[in-house]
Amino acid sequence: MQYQSAKTVFPSQVLSVLITLVLASAVTEKVVAAAIIDNRTVQLGINDYGNLIVPGNIPSSETGTTFVGLRFLPNNAEGLGSGCLCEGWGIADLTNDITGYANENEGGAFGLTLDSFSSTATTAISQVSLNNLLTVTHDFQPSAKTPYLYEVKVTIENKSNLDSNLRYRRVLDWDVDPTTFNEFITLQGTKQPNVLFASDDGFASANPLAGKSSIRFKGEAIDVGAYDGGALFDLNIGVVLSQQSKTFTFFYGAAPTEIDALDALRKVEAKTYSFGQPNVPNGATLGIPNTFIFAFNPPIGTPPPKFPESDSIISLLGLGILGTIVTLKQIK
Repeated sequence: MQYQSAKTVFPSQVLSVLITLVLASAVTEKVVAAAIIDNRTVQLGINDYGNLIVPGNIPSSETGTTFVGLRFLPNNAEGLGSGCLCEGWGIADLTNDITGYANENEGGAFGLTLDSFSSTATTAISQVSLNNLLTVTHDFQPSAKTPYLYEVKVTIENKSNLDSNLRYRRVLDWDVDPTTFNEFITLQGTKQPNVLFASDDGFASANPLAGKSSIRFKGEAIDVGAYDGGALFDLNIGVVLSQQSKTFTFFYGAAPTEIDALDALRKVEAKTYSFGQPNVPNGATLGIPNTFIFAFNPPIGTPPPKFPESDSIISLLGLGILGTIVTLKQIK
C-alpha cells in the first residue's frame, strides 16, 4: 500500500491559506489595553475606556480576588473588584440625542470609539470619542495633596458644529474588604446644583439616559447598612460650545480611618462624595480598617464650595472622637 507524502496531503497552497487566516484573525481581534497603577497607598485597575476593574495577579487580603478596581495597599484590601465588575461611566449629548458608556458588568463599551490609552507605573490616560462629535479624556494622576486619593481629570471636547448639552454618569458597587457585599454606605453633598441625581444603586447601567434607580435611598445618607450597595451620580456638565471643552475632576481613594478620608477630601476641596465602609466593630463610626472613597469637584464654571472654619479637623479634635465624626459627616 502506497502512502501519500505529507506534502501531498497538505500542499503548500493549503498551508498558505491557513497562515493567512491566522494572521487575519490576529489583526482583526480587538486588542484590549489595561493598566494597574498606584502611588504606593492607593491602587487602581483601569480599562482602556476609562472604567475600572481589571484582572491582576495579587490576591486581595480578604476574598482573595485578583481583580483590581480600587485597592488600599497598606492592608491589600479591595474596594470594588471582589464581586461583579460594576464600575463605569457614561456621557450623553442631549442636543444630538446620542450616548456612550463603558462598564465591564454590561459587557464593555457601547457607542464609544477608543482613540488612545497610555500608562506608566503611576498614571494613565484614556481618550475615547462619541460619534466623532465628542472626545472624552480621563487623566488619572496621584493627588499632589494627599496619598489617600487619585485625581481623575475629565475633559470633554465638543468637536461638533452645534453647542452640546451634556450629562455624565459614574456608577460603582462597593465591595469592601473585609466584609465584601456587606458595607455601610454614605453619600453626601448631593444637593449641589450640578448633581442631577444620586443614589446607592451601584448595579445601575452606566448609560446616563438609563433612568433613575436606587436600592435603599436617594440623595444624602450616612452609614446606611450594612448591605450590598454602592453609588450612582448623574452630573449636569451643562452646555459645551462648539469646538470648546469643559473639565471637571473626580477622585478615587482609600484611607485607614474616616477622619483621614474626610481630611483628604478637604485638601482637594471635594464636597460631594461616597464612602464604602466594612461591617466590623467601629467600621461605620471610625471607618476602620479602611474607608473607600469616591468624590468629585464641580465642572469648571461652578465655584467650589467653601468649608466653614468651624468644621476644621483641628478645632474639632478637642470635642472627642465621636463628636468629630458626627460633625464631619454632616458637612454642608
